[in-house]
Amino acid sequence: MELRVARERDVTSEQNGPGASSPLSPRFSSAFSWPDDALLWPFATTRMAINTYFWWMGRDPPAQRDASHLPWTTPNRVALELPTFSLRDFSSKPGGPPALICAPYALHRALIADFATNHSIVEALQRDGVDRLFLTDWRSATSDMRYLAIDNYLADLNVAIDEIGPPLDLIGLCQGGWMSLLYAARFPEKVRRLVLVGAPVDVSVESELSQMVANATTGAFEGLVTSGGGLARGADLIGLWREKEDMETVMQRSLPLEDADARGLRERFVRWHAETLDLPGVFYLEVVEKIFRENQLAKGTFVALGRELQPSKLNIPVFLMAGSDDEIVPPGQAMATARLLGTSPASIAREIAPCTHLGLFIGRTTLAFAWRRIAEWLSRDEPARIATRAASA
Repeated sequence: MELRVARERDVTSEQNGPGASSPLSPRFSSAFSWPDDALLWPFATTRMAINTYFWWMGRDPPAQRDASHLPWTTPNRVALELPTFSLRDFSSKPGGPPALICAPYALHRALIADFATNHSIVEALQRDGVDRLFLTDWRSATSDMRYLAIDNYLADLNVAIDEIGPPLDLIGLCQGGWMSLLYAARFPEKVRRLVLVGAPVDVSVESELSQMVANATTGAFEGLVTSGGGLARGADLIGLWREKEDMETVMQRSLPLEDADARGLRERFVRWHAETLDLPGVFYLEVVEKIFRENQLAKGTFVALGRELQPSKLNIPVFLMAGSDDEIVPPGQAMATARLLGTSPASIAREIAPCTHLGLFIGRTTLAFAWRRIAEWLSRDEPARIATRAASA
C-alpha cells in the first residue's frame, strides 16, 4: 500500500470566513461593502451576523453522523456516555479481571474490534476466557469538538476506567496503542497489564506512515484542518491512501463472489471502510506534531494531564504484537517499544503474526491463534513468562 500526501487545498474562503469572495462560497461572492455612514454600521454588523449564520447553515454536512449504520457482531450495552466516546460493555460474565480495548481513533470506527463472526477481537478474547470486556467506541468529531486535545481524550478514558474499576488490562489497537501507553504511563496504578497491537510508538524506526508525515509540510496538515472547518475530515484523510487492501488477504480467507456469506463480508467491509471518523483539528495536529514529528512519547518528553511521561518508569507486564507484513506499523517499529519500557525482559511477551496491518484485527487465522495467546497471557497468574515467538497457523 502506498501513501500520498494530499495537495494543500484552496482554503481562502474557509480562512477568511463568510465575507470572502471565492467559488467555494458563492453565497458571498458579491459581499456587501462597508457603509461610509457610521450611523449605518450597526445595521451592517447585523447583516454580517445574519450572513454568517446562513453561510454556516449552508455548509456541507459531515459525511456521516455519530452512529454507525452497521450492527455489532457481539451483544453489548452502552455502560457510559462520555463526550468523546461511548463505553461499550461486552461482558459475558460478572467475575474476573476487566479488560478494556482502546480502539484506534484515526480513520475508521471501533467496529474493527468486533467486525464479524470469526473476524472479531471481542469474540476471540471471550472464547478464550476474557469474560469482562469493554470497548471505547469513539465519536466522530462535530464542530463543537474541534478544539478537543489529546488531554481531553485521556481524561475521558480515565473516567471510563474508574467506572469499570481499576486496575484493569488495557488493550491498545494501532493508534489506540500509543494512547494506551500514554494512559498507562500517566496512571500506572490503574493498569494491570498492557497489550499493544500494531501500535506506532517509536517512530524513529521508519514506516510508510512516519515517512509520509515527515515528508509533508506542516501547512499541508493545517490546511486539511482549516478546509474541514476545524476538523480533520475522515473523507479527506482516507484520500491519503492510494488503494484499498485486498479483502481476502486482510480477512485471511477466500471470498468467492458466488458465495452469499462471502458477499456479505465483502459488502460489510466496503461499508465499514466508507464510514470514516472526523477528528478534532487540535487533536489531529497534536498527534502529527507530538507523536509522529517530534517522537515525544518515545523520548519521554510528552506532557499529558500536567505530567511529563517517561515510559522507562513503567514496569507493568506488556504484550507486543505486530504483523509480519504490516505496511503501516512494521514489526521493527512495533517491537521497538520494548526497549523504551522499564519492564523487565522476562515480563514482555512478543508475537509476530503472519499478516498485514488490518489482518491483526480482523484476520481469521490471526484471531484464532495469535489472539488466543494474548487471551491466555491475560488469564495466567504469571503471563509474562510465556516465551517470545512468531505466530503461525
